[in-house]
Amino acid sequence: MTHPSLSVGIHGACGRMGTRLVQLIAGDEQFKLGAALERAGHPRLGEDSGTLAGVAALGVPLAWALPPDRQIDVVIDFSLPQGSLAIARACVERKVPLVVGTTGFDAGERAELESAASRIPILVAPNMSRAVNLLMRLVREAARALAEQADLAVIERHHRTKKDAPSGTALKLADFARQGLASAAGKSAGQSIAGEISMHSLRIADSPGEHTVVFALPGETIELSHRAINRDGFARGALDAARFLAGKPARLYSMDDVLGC
Repeated sequence: MTHPSLSVGIHGACGRMGTRLVQLIAGDEQFKLGAALERAGHPRLGEDSGTLAGVAALGVPLAWALPPDRQIDVVIDFSLPQGSLAIARACVERKVPLVVGTTGFDAGERAELESAASRIPILVAPNMSRAVNLLMRLVREAARALAEQADLAVIERHHRTKKDAPSGTALKLADFARQGLASAAGKSAGQSIAGEISMHSLRIADSPGEHTVVFALPGETIELSHRAINRDGFARGALDAARFLAGKPARLYSMDDVLGC
């Protein structure tokens, strides 16, 4: 028995991640491209999104709003914070689930996304790679085991056009390290924890993303690292998240839900 393809809208379709998502969807029978979205005034609006992504024409023109005549089962957003909030409002209006891979939200923007999640299912993750999400759990366990014996640092590098620094993934890794330290100290993650976690960001060339958490002890060092060779791990993780989210009840989800953690 064949299952119907999941109709996916891509918001930020001409960006690095959006382009790769269009390419992967074009080659996967489990998905079909339902919409390819960019900001109003984008110079390529109206052109075929498949052609723009370097694959065969898909019959889906680049647009600035969700098409009213197409069924969209889920939207994946890789844009900028204000763009994410705009597509979230549109998804609430259409009752369409939303996967958000955008980073750099301030507290107010994050609160607006969380409010929208009371009306539609929304999954927010700074990094959708399965390997990176495993790294986060390893970092938490290492921090718990080493407690305050080690000096901790998070080092990340990305392409020079990435806007936010530290990256959302780096901040999340630091958060998992604090969870481990808090567990060892018998405290909640929100309580004061001794020791600082130093953060270091590099913006160079076209690096798709590298993250290293350093645990430095007297006379020895442990490093836990992930290096992306290309964007496929992130893009395939986003498609996994989209498949998971379609049909779910309204609330805020994370990659923990997708991975069953």
